[in-house]
Amino acid sequence: MDEIPLSRFVRTIRALHGVEATLIERVRVTRYFEGKRVEEREVLAFELVRHPSATRCYAWEVDSEVMAVLAEGPINSALDAVRGSIRFDPLPGAA
Repeated sequence: MDEIPLSRFVRTIRALHGVEATLIERVRVTRYFEGKRVEEREVLAFELVRHPSATRCYAWEVDSEVMAVLAEGPINSALDAVRGSIRFDPLPGAA
């Protein structure tokens, strides 16, 4: 992960989802494609304050930008959040 300050993650979550967030853990997530490791990321898990439908949010850095995905519906873990973002964040080298 680039050196993005924690405060920027919190500001991004506030801007995207309209609530305050507190860091609760950091998780290392590895994505595989056709059996080969294609990337590894540090994902930050945040507890959300008074969000109407989610109690947690997962956030990580992509090209110096912050991605923030709510833990709701099929998103139950940091890995689910990263997998769910694939349509917006293509695999390196994938066409």
